[in-house]
Amino acid sequence: MSEVTLEKSRLRSERLAERDRLAADLRIEKSLELCDHGSRSINAEPGTIVSGFSPIRSEADIRPLMADLKRRGARLCLPVIIDKQTIIFRELVPGADLVPMGFGTFGPGPDAEELDPDLMLVPLSAFDAQGQRIGYGGGYYDRAIDRLHKKGLFPELIGIAFDCQEVASVPVEQHDVRLHAILTESGLRRVNP
Repeated sequence: MSEVTLEKSRLRSERLAERDRLAADLRIEKSLELCDHGSRSINAEPGTIVSGFSPIRSEADIRPLMADLKRRGARLCLPVIIDKQTIIFRELVPGADLVPMGFGTFGPGPDAEELDPDLMLVPLSAFDAQGQRIGYGGGYYDRAIDRLHKKGLFPELIGIAFDCQEVASVPVEQHDVRLHAILTESGLRRVNP
């Protein structure tokens, strides 16, 4: 294992432990603040395809933000794990059945339309002020973003986290893609125009 990989693993564990220490009621409050900031700051024109996610463990709950973007005309999609290497994004529509996706989440089933996001709300373990992120270690989002780039698509990437997940510096590897912005309970910070 490289030094960079080891450092990322250390930072991931440290920041996730810090996030886990947030009391459930405080996490709800911070999630609502985050969603309020996102609703005021994220510009999604009608028809914009936005990928969100269902919260797992102690993640921020962005469902109120997703509902607001839907009301404003965005098309929502959720990540769907296809195999141990791949996620795709399927449209989330009212009334459609959701199926287990692993990690305790549910998502649109195989009958849902596969979409390529214009804007991605990206979960993460840790981030820095330069827009670098550490995911959960599976590389799903890195590969999904790379696949979109190879198709000539460059979605806006907004990292979703709590302030306590920020670190001074994230070590960077060749495959890492910087976020355009970070959304926390303190607001939306543009970092990579």
